[in-house]
Order: sequence, then C-alpha cells, then structure tokens
Amino acid sequence: MKSRILIYDSKEEDQVQKSIVPAFGANLKSIFPFSNLINEEIQEGDQVITFLSDEQLKSFLIVALDRGFELALLPHPKMIHGIKGFGIKSDLEENIDYILLDEKVAKVDVLEANGVPVFNTILIGESLSLMSGSVARFGWQRFWQRLSYFFKLFLNTRLNSFKIKAGNQEEINTAAIGLIIVHHAQSSLLSKRILEHAVINDGKLHAFILAPKSISGLFWFVLSSLFRKKGNTTLPPFAAHIKTSSITITGDKAIDYSQDGILLSTDQLQVDVCKGGLNMVPGQKLDMENKGGSDDVFKIEALPRGDVREELLKRKLPLINHATTEEFKDLFSNLRSSSVTSSVYLVLMFLATLIATLGLFGNSAPVIIGAMILAPLMAPIISLSMGVLRQDRTLILNSSKTIGWGVLLGYICAIFITWLTPLNIANDEILARVRPNLLDLGIAVGSGIAGAYASAKSEISKTLAGVAIAVALVPPLAVSGIGLGWMDWDIFQGAFLLFLTNLAGMVMAAAMTFLFLGFSPFRLARRGILYSLIVVGLVSLPLFFGFMDMVRENNIISKLNGYTNNGVILRDISVRNINPIRLTVKIVADGALDKGQLDIIKEDIESLLGEEVELEVTVALKVY
Repeated sequence: MKSRILIYDSKEEDQVQKSIVPAFGANLKSIFPFSNLINEEIQEGDQVITFLSDEQLKSFLIVALDRGFELALLPHPKMIHGIKGFGIKSDLEENIDYILLDEKVAKVDVLEANGVPVFNTILIGESLSLMSGSVARFGWQRFWQRLSYFFKLFLNTRLNSFKIKAGNQEEINTAAIGLIIVHHAQSSLLSKRILEHAVINDGKLHAFILAPKSISGLFWFVLSSLFRKKGNTTLPPFAAHIKTSSITITGDKAIDYSQDGILLSTDQLQVDVCKGGLNMVPGQKLDMENKGGSDDVFKIEALPRGDVREELLKRKLPLINHATTEEFKDLFSNLRSSSVTSSVYLVLMFLATLIATLGLFGNSAPVIIGAMILAPLMAPIISLSMGVLRQDRTLILNSSKTIGWGVLLGYICAIFITWLTPLNIANDEILARVRPNLLDLGIAVGSGIAGAYASAKSEISKTLAGVAIAVALVPPLAVSGIGLGWMDWDIFQGAFLLFLTNLAGMVMAAAMTFLFLGFSPFRLARRGILYSLIVVGLVSLPLFFGFMDMVRENNIISKLNGYTNNGVILRDISVRNINPIRLTVKIVADGALDKGQLDIIKEDIESLLGEEVELEVTVALKVY
C-alpha cells in the first residue's frame, strides 16, 4: 500500500477532519497544513494528496516539480483553475474513491509562464486580460467589472504591437488585440471549440493570436464563439494558431496579461511546457491519449505584417473592416470602366427593352425573363452606388450619364414598338407593374446587395447578380414606355414610380454593402448614405400607401371568398379598384338570380365590409 500524505488548507480544517481524513482512514501516513516550507518527512516515493486553493497549489507545485513528488489532487472550493487544468471532478467523495483505487500514475506536462505554473489560460493584451481578471472581492463586483470591460473592449480597442518568437521559427512582428495561450483542449471556451485532440502530455502549448481589423469582426468573433457548433474547428478569419513547446512574447511597452484570472504585467513573457514534469494521478476528465500528433503548427497567414501592421497601429479599430489595397485597385478599375457609356452597352439595352416590350404585349413571362438576362444595367448602377458612397463626382457623373442614355434608349424603343403594335389593352404582365408597394422596395434592396457583393467578390458570377438587377428595372421601364405610347398617365405613373423605387433602393443598398465590406470609411460615406436614404424615404411614401391598399385588398378577398348565404356562394373575388371599392365576383347559385336577389347579395357584401361597393357579377349555376 502506498504511503500517502495529505497537505491541506488550514482554513478548511473542519472539512478536512470531518470528511477527508475519515474517508482515507488508515491509508493516510500523516497530514500537514500548507506552508511555504515543505515538511522534510515527505520522502521520495510518497504520494502527496493536496487539498489546496489555486494560489497555494501553484506554490507547492514549484517544489513538487523539483523534488519529484507523486501527486493526487482533491477539489478545493478555491481551486477553480486547477480543476479545469488537471481535469479534476468537483465531487470530493468521488475523487477520494478514485485516488484509493490506486490507479497508475502518469507523467503530466506543466505549462509555465515566467517560471510560474499555469493551470488554465493565459490572456495577453489589456483588453483580453481585463475581460478575464478582476481584483474585485465580491462576485457581483467582478460581474459588473467584467461587463464594463466587455463594452470597453468594443468602444475603445486598439491593436498592440507584439514580437513573437516560437520554437526555431523566425520572430513574428505583428499587431494584435492579444493572445490566448492554453495547454490543452479543456482549458478555455475557445480551445474547447477549436482544439479536438490537444492533450496535456504532448509537450506542446497552443497560442491563438487575435488580430481583427474591425470592431464588427471582433463582435462577430465573440458571438460566433458562444454558438460555435461542436466539431467546427475552423479558426476565425483574423486568428492565428501556433502549436509549439516554447514561446516568447515582447512588445513596445509592458505586456498586461491575465494568468488564471490574476492580472499581471511584464516586459517579456516566456511560456514553456515542462515535459513530463509531474508524477500524478491524472484527473478523470483528462484525455491522456495523444491523437493529434506532436508536430509544431504555425498557421499565421491572417496576421498583419509590414504596412498593414503599421496602419492598424496608428488608430483605434474601425467599426467595419477596410478593404485591402488590392481589392480597392481591382474593384475601382472595373467600376470606372463600367461607368462609361459604350456601344456594347447601348446595343444590349436596346435589345433587352425590345424583347421585354414584346414579351409584355404577349403576356409572356418567359420572354420577359429572357430580356432580363440581356440587360446591362448592373454595371453603371453599381458604379453609381460606389460614387455616391465615396463622393466621387467623376464616377457619379459618368454612371448617371450611362444610366440616362440607357433609359432614354429604352423609352424610345418601348414607345416605338407601342405605336407599331395594334394592342391597347393592359394585360396581367403590364398591370402587375403599375401598382408598386414596399415589397418592391425590398426586392430592389436585395438586388442591390447582390450586385455590390458580386462586384466586390471576384469568385462570384456577376451574371447571377446582373439578372437580379435586371428583374427590378427592365420590365417597369418598358411598361412606363408603353404607358407613354398609349398616353395612359396611370400606367406610366405607376411603372415609372416602380422604376425610380428600384433604382433608388438598389443604389442605397449597394452603397451600404460596399460600406460594410470596407470600401469607404464612414466619415466619407455619411453624406452619400444620407442622400440615398432621403431619396428612398421620399419614394417610399407612395409605396407605403400602395402597400396599405394591398393589405386592404387582401382583407377584402379573405372576408368575401367562400362566403355563403341562402345557398349562394361567392368565388373568384377580384378587387378592380380600392377607392371606391369595385369588385369582380363570381356568384355560384342553384338557379338564375334576378336583380332583387343581386341587390340583397350586394347589401350583404356592404354589411361585411362596412362600406359601399360597386359589383361586376358573373353568375354560375349549379347543375345536379
């Protein structure tokens, strides 16, 4: 039987005498209260059982590493980080039974920071360390401090300059909000999400370097970390991962960091793994089987270097990410060329309007869709949105001219075809585009976002976004041209309002998309975004009333459709006009109806709706 010695926290004397000592019984050789002087009675080969707080255990481990004691740990109320770091279960009785089983002792690595054992996590950088550490005495004070630090993290965040030397690799000179260093997968929330096979006895530590380029990116990281699915080991796009046995970190100024929740500061932080430093009974939660390999890992592509690093260090983190120089160069080159009127653009615009107008007269949706595919309007609209965003007068002027020439050519084509065509009755495809509402604005916003995003991301086919843009513009342009050809003010007015709504909505949405993609600082974009919002707001006023009319029509149809009274059923309700209400109704009856019976039905409808109506009635007879 092993010779066991208990070292305990003297403040927990009562619990030790009542629970721990009786549970071990004759298995204990002796017990000692903790002190910085290790009792000489502890001999090599003795198993030392500790019931200590985190702070006491760290002091004891320094000596244990030197003298080679065999350790077994019991969960102390204040051993919060030790429980996590060594995989100890929180139930005291269960741990005593586990130790008494005389399980095989294992060689366990110890993580050290500047020579001090680390149980759980090291958070480097003022923002991250303040999130973890708190010197407040009471729990509610620590909670409010951390909550305030959380908001400060987003409101007043700067990247810090770090020099990182890991293993035999070259020194990394970068900028980051901070680093998270853990020993194995159980150490922190982030490591649990990302590290699947990191164990405590592989001789390696894991350093995560966080270098977000915007507040929005940092916020998304915090949010996604909370809801990251199990098995998703993908790093955040701005994070680097280093797996090594030793890492040295320095900065331009003193490094503020948190070690197991305690706030500290140093000029240089040396973090090492003491390979097989402890002989101990491993915690029941520890994964001792190394499944991930022992090779070092250096995933550092996301770290800012050179000019990018210098630029990020000059200012606070922006609200949104700024696009790279390469992204700016490529996109602006394409947008400037797209803003200029060309013969190809005019030919495609003429053909798209021609096909759309003929499709509208033929009441053929497939033909109209074919015209949408040809429409070249995406390019100048996206160029206009970027010009509005960045207040680029040349880009605004050229894009506006190109759109204007395209619209003028479209009107000429639509009016000319209307004059040549002996049709002057509005069909379903035409009428569908003369009563715009807020839903159409939503379509325009979605199209604008699609167009801007596809233009900024070269890997996305711009043809798909071009179709989305064309859907919202070519058909109403052709319908308004038909209205001019017929000299029908209602058709022209409705379709032209839809055209303006879609144009303004797409420009605003595309500009906002470019803003969030980082193609303009907010201070430069404010005026353009404000003007776009004002235009969209003015156009939205009649759309709101159109939407309310649509809601009212829907309510009328839902009230009347299927209404039954005295064997008469109302079917196929259609609202021809909303003010005054004019309805087309199919009345299904057992026999012919005279005018008196129709008047009664009309009165019933007016009673249901609460106002006078005009009816256009079709009578259908039941045949048995």
